Amino acid sequence: MRKLLWWLIAGSTGGPNRAKIIMALHQRPCNANQLSEALNLNYKTVRHHIKVLEENNVITSAGKKKYGEVYFLSDEMEKNYNTFQDIWEELERNSVGN
Repeated sequence: MRKLLWWLIAGSTGGPNRAKIIMALHQRPCNANQLSEALNLNYKTVRHHIKVLEENNVITSAGKKKYGEVYFLSDEMEKNYNTFQDIWEELERNSVGN
């Protein structure tokens, strides 16, 4: 899971947005519109990152294919949330040093 999270968060320009979505869903389940508003991101951007995170078993949802589908962290991601935090903190430290 650590390698996957590095790839998802540090391996592309969309990583910071995916990290924000993971952190928001760690606080509470949300639908795409709620995430868009809370994170001040374009709805289509949020939908794209949700798709990537779902395909990689980082998040899952209830009410599939319905309006207002609610997303939350997968059980595997919940178990590895500390690993995610370590990666995110390391990335933040490195970006501050640049």
